[in-house]
Amino acid sequence: MQKDIAVIIGVGGMGQAIARRVGSGRKVLLADFNETTLRAAADLLRGEGHEVSTERVDVSDHGSVRALADTADALGRVTHVAHTAGLSPAQAPTDAILRVDLLGVALVLDEFGRVIAPGGAGVVIASMAGHFQSPLPAEQERALAHAEAQELLGLPFLAPAVVGGPGAAYTLAKRANVLRVQAAAAAWGKRQARINSISPGAISTPMGQQELDGESGERIRAMIAMSAAKRQGTPDDIASAAAFLLDPQAGFITGTDLLADGGVVAASRAPMTAG
Repeated sequence: MQKDIAVIIGVGGMGQAIARRVGSGRKVLLADFNETTLRAAADLLRGEGHEVSTERVDVSDHGSVRALADTADALGRVTHVAHTAGLSPAQAPTDAILRVDLLGVALVLDEFGRVIAPGGAGVVIASMAGHFQSPLPAEQERALAHAEAQELLGLPFLAPAVVGGPGAAYTLAKRANVLRVQAAAAAWGKRQARINSISPGAISTPMGQQELDGESGERIRAMIAMSAAKRQGTPDDIASAAAFLLDPQAGFITGTDLLADGGVVAASRAPMTAG
């Protein structure tokens, strides 16, 4: 009997937390661009009793993502896919964010959409930032959702000079992630599989700390302060959301985005009134 395979792309705080939640009883395939980070995460999870394989991947490279999907398919039944890899505005320039956060998601959706097992499911980590994206023209939203992955970065409105700085690139990429997941749901459904996205808020990970320490730190702290939860999220908060969406109990949920931000977006859209 083939073993069920859980693929975790990006092995930072959220990736490791998701691997722990869904990895028991399955073989876990960890993938990351940074080989040192990848080995450390694999050693940690193996020490906790998980069965782990590793594969280096560059999510912005079609051949690399295809090879990862083929490796996963050769290991067994690909039943769980969690794509957490990404770059934040404090980490990279505009062009790199567009390659990794936008193109990378499109490639993962396409390649794992051809190997996901019947009854399987995937999640893509987007961001609450996408919910703050200014409205886009309908033709641009259609292009973000449906353009061939290899043509995405050639779209005129995605030229780095048009997009602007890293913050604008990140926000646009995360909006695109949600649109791309919606569009991919039909293709995944043909394989009797589901795909959803999660939009985390400020999460306490190394990447999140970089943002708090950077130019956006003051604004992020203000957003946390006005939220209902009044705290940063934890990787386990996101792992819980991912575990639900990846589980058969969420079998009627596909092509949607789960906002897991402690109420930041809700607070921003429902200003307090005098009472």
